[in-house]
Amino acid sequence: MFSKSNFYFTFAKVINFYEMDTKKVIFVSFFLFFSLAIFAQNADNKNIASEKKSYAIIETDFGNMKVLLYEDTPLHRENFIKLAKSGFYDGLLFHRVINGFMIQGGDPDSRDAQPGVMLGNGGPGYTIPAEFRPARFHKKGALAAARQGDAANPQKESSGSQFYIVQGKVYNEAIMQKIAAQMNKTFSEEQIKAYGTIGGSPWLDNDYTVFGEVIEGLEVIDKIAAVQCGGADRPLNDVKMTIKIIEE
Repeated sequence: MFSKSNFYFTFAKVINFYEMDTKKVIFVSFFLFFSLAIFAQNADNKNIASEKKSYAIIETDFGNMKVLLYEDTPLHRENFIKLAKSGFYDGLLFHRVINGFMIQGGDPDSRDAQPGVMLGNGGPGYTIPAEFRPARFHKKGALAAARQGDAANPQKESSGSQFYIVQGKVYNEAIMQKIAAQMNKTFSEEQIKAYGTIGGSPWLDNDYTVFGEVIEGLEVIDKIAAVQCGGADRPLNDVKMTIKIIEE
């Protein structure tokens, strides 16, 4: 295999051979310099190509959702991967479902919970610092972290395990402008376009951390959101989940 040491040895021999001809030395030097630069660039391109993205496969009786986990929210991403790989989420419920808004799960107390029991206060015993990113917002399919309200949680730290997936509604530009004025928010063109087409929950932006998005299985959100619910928005018939992590 051609190594850098062999390269520099060959380079030195060439320079010596042409040491009496300055123009040739300069030409060969530039030729070998650019050859090395191209070699390094190709190596970098291979490294980039070899980087894989992490996805969560959320399996339910209503179908599966494939979720891309964002790399620019590393605290939430790594925590979610850790819990999923440990089997933490397997057998838990989507314990809070609001049609036209979102489906929520990840409470460890929901495993084998009796019918009618109020859920939503469980967790792994820690919270995660907020990771708000302007490019990550609550369009339909967004995966976001649940949390306690501002009064008890002014830093807006996320639950260590509970999450929700946005269903939301479609809002035209006029309504988006009203929401922006009422909540003192500014929405980008990308947000306005997304909320006007696939929909979402724009009032949650920059208040709850979005750390992924459903890229396959958006229809599963609608199916789960349509189930009949009782008190505290808990489905009357349990909606269980299993979560696996894959890299592609």
